[in-house]
Amino acid sequence: MHFSLYQHETINKTGYFIVNGVAGPHVSQTTTPFGTIFAFQDPLTTTVSYSPSTVHGTAQGASITSSLDGLQSLSMATISLNIKNHKGSISILGETHNTKPADHPVVGGTGDFLLVQGYVTSSPVNLVGITVVYKIEFHLYWPPYAIKK
Repeated sequence: MHFSLYQHETINKTGYFIVNGVAGPHVSQTTTPFGTIFAFQDPLTTTVSYSPSTVHGTAQGASITSSLDGLQSLSMATISLNIKNHKGSISILGETHNTKPADHPVVGGTGDFLLVQGYVTSSPVNLVGITVVYKIEFHLYWPPYAIKK
């Protein structure tokens, strides 16, 4: 199953800095100091513009800045989905680069996504302003033993 959604993250509305980092660059549109913890609960829509797009899910999780240049983070998230007659969630864990596409492996799933395998690619679309947008591409596969008969 392949599809794309857009993640809309608004500072101090759907995403919050929990811990300020200790070293490296100051907070900017693309960097955060080493050790910064950021938590989010962002809507996922079918178009890059939030309205009038339909919300098909939510990405909630956290990231920890893990590089001294402030451009890379360890990201963990649960993505709840209701799309293409499938309802449930997938969990991802991996490294995110703030200005480049990043692949995150699927490490679990619930509901219709139980036993799903694959990866999710997160790509920045708009990093300017209070709301940033990422394109989230889903590449999901079910192993043969998981197919319902």
